[in-house]
Amino acid sequence: MTYEARTLGELKNTEWGNPARHRRSVKEEVRQNLICTIEEKHKPFAGILGFDDTVLPQMTNAILSRHNFVLLGLRGQAKSRILRALVGLLDEEMPIIAGSEINDNPFAPISKYGRQLIEERGDDTPIDWVPREQRYVEKLATPDVTIADIIGDVDPIKAARGGHLLSDELTIHYGLLPRGNRGIFAINELPDLAGKIQVGLLNILQEGDIQIKGYPIRLPLDVLMVFSANPEDYTARGKIITPLKDRLGCEIMTHYPPTLELGLQITQQEAWTERDGRQIDIPRFISEIAERVAFEARTDKRVDRRSGVSQRLPISLLETVVSNAERRAIITRERRVVPRVTDVHAALPAITGKLELEYEGELEGAEKIAMDIVKRATGATFDNHLGSIDCEEIIKWFEEGGALKISRDERADVCLKGLGVVPGLFGIVEKAGLAPKKDPATMVAASELVLEGLVARKRLTSTEEIGYARTVTDTPPSFGSGGGTPNLFT
Repeated sequence: MTYEARTLGELKNTEWGNPARHRRSVKEEVRQNLICTIEEKHKPFAGILGFDDTVLPQMTNAILSRHNFVLLGLRGQAKSRILRALVGLLDEEMPIIAGSEINDNPFAPISKYGRQLIEERGDDTPIDWVPREQRYVEKLATPDVTIADIIGDVDPIKAARGGHLLSDELTIHYGLLPRGNRGIFAINELPDLAGKIQVGLLNILQEGDIQIKGYPIRLPLDVLMVFSANPEDYTARGKIITPLKDRLGCEIMTHYPPTLELGLQITQQEAWTERDGRQIDIPRFISEIAERVAFEARTDKRVDRRSGVSQRLPISLLETVVSNAERRAIITRERRVVPRVTDVHAALPAITGKLELEYEGELEGAEKIAMDIVKRATGATFDNHLGSIDCEEIIKWFEEGGALKISRDERADVCLKGLGVVPGLFGIVEKAGLAPKKDPATMVAASELVLEGLVARKRLTSTEEIGYARTVTDTPPSFGSGGGTPNLFT
């Protein structure tokens, strides 16, 4: 909705002329809009998955209570995205005094500029309209942030150009917080903010005003303040000071997807898998392997659990898997892009950079641990789709001396001919419902899942020189232990 009012006099003749409207605080505005959203059976935080029974109800309670709040959680738990979704609870547009740096309310200006303009122009005071997106101010906390950045400071250049004394309020250079007046002000990674800067936020959280250095004034700001923080960073890089925590209304804990299905939904929503020029068909079991990599990594003792394994890992992994399959399609001139299990192994760089390792893990190396995790994820996916199916015919063929080696970058129809020498392989794929006979590309991907699953169960081995061959040990399969070589479907 775009309002036609361009002066204060015109604004008084609109719904904004009602004191109940123009005196409403931003916290009350967000609260009322949230209530309307709930009453209309709409989701107030569209696109935020996996928090319907945990985080979102707690956030709803905080907003209904008109609280400032902090989201605590490990990296990659959508904290910033949740905070940015609050913008949808603001009014579409808001009137301000034209030219005001701090979004002065035309009916109750708090800056000297706004007061003077109203005094001089009266009902002819010009009005601007600010869209909701511009009412959200976000700052990433870093150790070099100053009070001037957040609150404000004297501006000698403004004083010189305007001919003002340095003590004049008109010489203030407002920081981010005053510029977020009548909106939402968010600080990400709050513990990284120096303690003395956090002290500067105490007044706004409790009394609702700020004091700018060098000026005998107080600005009664109207702002909803929200924060994000990683609780494990409190000792590593800093902490939230106790008086600041005491002034926050709610402390809400975020988390990773509790189920594989939820993780798959989030990754499917966020991953860029639609590419121009070629049809992309991702088999369900490939997406499942990529998602299980994150789940396996979060339980691996060699990975630092205090740091967490970001949900960005399966998203980046799936994107890289698709890219490797796309690269193969470009080389072989195939029109369809169908990722295979070998594409997951080719995407290890999307995993290694997202793992913070314990000392034991550092000794082993990120690449080896990533290969172990992919192997376990493949084994778990194999169990999910083929765990009850008898694969003894395949194993027997390899035990009798059979071996199979196919290039990673070969066309699907050529790979299918090579895989066809393994007795019973295609029958198992069809029995599990992984791929139809008329789809060679998906048949190849599903056949790889069978073979890689048997490698993960230690019924077969895979080496670069030979490819797939008989197993070298009779040790029963043991998932979750890690170790082993990757698929070298070269």
